[in-house]
Amino acid sequence: MEDLTHYSVSKAGVVALTRSLAREYGPKGFRFNVLVPGGVMTRGVRDVLRMALRGRFHFFIAGRRFMGRLPMRRFAHPDEVARVVLFLCSDMAAYMQGAVVVVDGGFLSA
Repeated sequence: MEDLTHYSVSKAGVVALTRSLAREYGPKGFRFNVLVPGGVMTRGVRDVLRMALRGRFHFFIAGRRFMGRLPMRRFAHPDEVARVVLFLCSDMAAYMQGAVVVVDGGFLSA
């Protein structure tokens, strides 16, 4: 997709902010980690799919390219991402600090 520079920079900024906060406030007992979700089947994604089916072919082409990079060949269900958030908020993640947790169906590895 084109024209995503602002999006990419903002995501990198969130990662940098998370790591800085972890370094600064971790010794005070706060935990900071960042979740990087991939394609999640949300209402917005369903709306884009509907537009693609109504002849907005640039959405269709972008969707095919995205799915072609997904090793799992499907979008995530929102609860699959929510479970990772639940883990990060629990005591099971007590020793995680400044981590970047990717939940993307393998998108970044492809």
